[in-house]
Amino acid sequence: MISPLVVTKCTPPPPRSHGLVRKQLLEYLLPGLERKLTLISAPAGFGKSTAAAELVRFSGRQGAWLSLERADNDPARWGAYLVEAFRQSGLPVGDQVQALLRFDAPFSLEPLMAALINVAAASSRPMLLVLDDYHHIETSDIHEAVAFLLNRMPPNFHLVIATRTRPPLPLARLKASRDITEVTAADLRFTPEEATVFLGDVMALELPPDGVTALVTKTEGWVAGLQLAALSLEGTADWKSGISRFDGRNPDLLDYLLEEVFHKQPIPVRTFLLHTAILARLNGPLCDAVTGLSGSHRMLQALEAANLFLFPLDSERTWYRYHALFGEFLAARLTQLRTGSSACPRQRSGNDHM
Repeated sequence: MISPLVVTKCTPPPPRSHGLVRKQLLEYLLPGLERKLTLISAPAGFGKSTAAAELVRFSGRQGAWLSLERADNDPARWGAYLVEAFRQSGLPVGDQVQALLRFDAPFSLEPLMAALINVAAASSRPMLLVLDDYHHIETSDIHEAVAFLLNRMPPNFHLVIATRTRPPLPLARLKASRDITEVTAADLRFTPEEATVFLGDVMALELPPDGVTALVTKTEGWVAGLQLAALSLEGTADWKSGISRFDGRNPDLLDYLLEEVFHKQPIPVRTFLLHTAILARLNGPLCDAVTGLSGSHRMLQALEAANLFLFPLDSERTWYRYHALFGEFLAARLTQLRTGSSACPRQRSGNDHM
C-alpha cells in the first residue's frame, strides 16, 4: 500500500510575478505541440520547470503535471500519482482506472497506461502531460510505461519531459519520424534582453546595458548563475569589479553546485571531474593522460548525456569544455581538497575523492 498522495506534486509552479515571458522560446516550443514529445534537457538551474510551466500556460491545452522525486521509482506509487495528475487536470478518471490501483494482486503499469490513454483519447480537448524532474526515475518498468505511452498516444495528446539527463526512451526513432522537439541549455540561456528584465524586475538589480552583457557573458546565460551573481552584487557600487570577482569560488555558487550537482554524482564521476578541472579543453586521450585511466571518451559522452555542464566543441563530439563557472568551481574545489580547507565558508564535506 502506498503512502497518502501529496497533491501539490500534481500542480505546476505558479506564473512568475515579474511577467517575464520568453517569447522566443515559446515560439520554438508551441509548434512542437503537434508532435508527440517535447524533451527539455539541461543542467541544474537552467529553468526547465519554468519553461514547461509556461508551455502549459500558453498552449491553451488541458494540462496534467507530475513533479517527480526518487521515491517515485516505485511503479505503483508512480502510477497512482499519474492517475492523480490526470484527475487534477479535469479528465474523468473513472472506476475502471481506479480499480487498476488496487494492489491486492500483482501490479502492472501497462493496463493502467492503456486505461489512461483511452481516457485521453475520449476527451474532445487537446491535452498535454508534463513529467518534471524525470532524471529521478531509474526504474525500467516506468521507462517502458512512458515508451508505451509514446507509441500509442492519441493525436490530441502531447508529452513534455523536463530532465537533467537524457532519458532511456526511443529518442532516435522519435527524431527520425520528426515526433520530438528537443530543448537544450543552448535554447534556455537568457539573452541580454531577457536578463535585463530578470535582473531588474526579479532581483531588483539595476545595471547599465554593458553590465548586463558582461554578466550574461560571465554566466553564459545560466539562470541560476545570473541569480547568484545578482545576489553577490547587492550593495556593490562598483559593478565592474563585482562582476569580475564573481567566479567559481563565490560561496553561494559553491554551495549551489556542491548540493545540486557535485555531491549527487557517484564517486568515479566526482574523481574524473576533479582530475580534469585543470583542462580548458577535453578529449578522450588527453583525459586518459591526466587521470591515468582509460575510457575517458566514454566518460565524456556520459557526462554530456547527464548534462553535467559539459558542452561539445565540434559536431563529432571529440572535444569538449566545461561551463566556465563550473570549471572554476571544480578548480576551486580541487584546491580546497589539496590544501585541506573547508568546502566553502558555510559547510564542510569529507565525501570527495581524488
